[in-house]
Amino acid sequence: MSIEGRGDRTERVYRELRDAVLDGRLRRGERLPATRELAASLGVSRSTVSTAYERLTAEGYLVARVGSGTYVAMPASTPSRAPRHAAPSGTAPRGAALPAPAWRDLADPLWSEPHPIAYDFSVGSPDPALFPADAWRRSVTAALRGPALRSAHYADPAGPERLRAGIARHLGLARSVAATAADVVVTSGAQQAFDLLGRTLLRPGDTVIVEDPGYPPVRQLFEQLGARVVPVPVDEEGLRVDLLPPARMVYVTPSHQFPLGGVLPLERRAALLEWAAREDAVVIEDDYDSEYRFGARALDPLQRLDADGRVVYVGTFSKTMLPGLRLGFVVAPPSLVPALRSAKRLTDWHNDVVTQAAMASLLDSGAFASHVRRARRVYEERHALIGREAGRLLAGRLDVVPSAAGLHLALRPADGVPFDSARVAAAAAVAGVAVQALPRFAVAGGWEGLLLGFGAIAAADIPDGVRLLAEAAARAHAGEPAASAGGKRE
Repeated sequence: MSIEGRGDRTERVYRELRDAVLDGRLRRGERLPATRELAASLGVSRSTVSTAYERLTAEGYLVARVGSGTYVAMPASTPSRAPRHAAPSGTAPRGAALPAPAWRDLADPLWSEPHPIAYDFSVGSPDPALFPADAWRRSVTAALRGPALRSAHYADPAGPERLRAGIARHLGLARSVAATAADVVVTSGAQQAFDLLGRTLLRPGDTVIVEDPGYPPVRQLFEQLGARVVPVPVDEEGLRVDLLPPARMVYVTPSHQFPLGGVLPLERRAALLEWAAREDAVVIEDDYDSEYRFGARALDPLQRLDADGRVVYVGTFSKTMLPGLRLGFVVAPPSLVPALRSAKRLTDWHNDVVTQAAMASLLDSGAFASHVRRARRVYEERHALIGREAGRLLAGRLDVVPSAAGLHLALRPADGVPFDSARVAAAAAVAGVAVQALPRFAVAGGWEGLLLGFGAIAAADIPDGVRLLAEAAARAHAGEPAASAGGKRE
């Protein structure tokens, strides 16, 4: 025990002994040194230790037994504080007295520990080399010199009006979304948007419909918020609207179904809105990557077709900029915006003001639109190349699912061909190729296949990467051990 430092020595002896009792270093029934002995070891007077002992005894931490000594007497019911030091062998682990948390540690199929990989076909990752670093640097510098940091007050939870107006203008031009700045709430990525919607619209036990296969973090989030989550199958055209049960909310990716890539046809969109009106339900439209569309213009979003104010449109800059910026947004009916603003304020108050100001500048200057056009050309080349190479090298084993948007392609087993997705993905990883198995995104069984993203891999690397994947798939189904590639082929 150390009482070095300035201040009242009696107080420091008292606090050190009390802390030792509370964190378990001194256990119930343990005998303390005699006052003379402890005073000598600490280099203080005996009266200093005696006074500390008397105070601890009066407060119930110690008990003095005549002719025997002073012992630890803290009642067993006294809550113990988490120890500052390692617990002695045999004691309970830190936090063992706490109740089991309601939130579980949930696996994320879209994320793994960074590790060297020769050919990275990960899903959901944009190419950081395409990030408009120079334009972003200028925008951040201007934001630092502007009014963003001149106030000590908290900012608007919904985001600065300039950014919200820029988002509404961009969505109107790029996606035909009908919105003004007043309809937009800026969020920390799309995931926080889903969380805010769940907090404001759901009660424990409410039914939420999600696509199957679909986006696992959304399903997991609503489950943790206490909702009854019902997966509904998708087909090549997206959500099977004809199979929808009664529900409070439905989550859908109509413009580019995640992960298969289908586009919800107009007939199903109309049927979905009719179902929502009939069930008094909310439709969450996740338009996560529609800036990257290759070929014909996308159908108008559900939000544009909605005449009853039941559709909430969610978008993100994670695919067009970088996920690390944590910028997303909600376009909500006017009746819902005040509740979302309040939920945002209570969650984290608002996003970083400099990042928001910089993003507003990019939108206003046209630099963001120029960046998206450049990135779209790059991704379109990779999209075509990966489809061509996969169709050539994996023919007879996997078929490429048609898709005209986004940053990944889905591959499904050819008719009648057995395919073990997990085994192939593992064999590919050993060969230096990162792919994701489709079953990780599905609740129901029977969804074999692979997902190949092209945001994190250069076009020049795609042919070799697909070749190694094809070889790994052949070995996996032949029962052969996968050979390590040791890096890219030169």
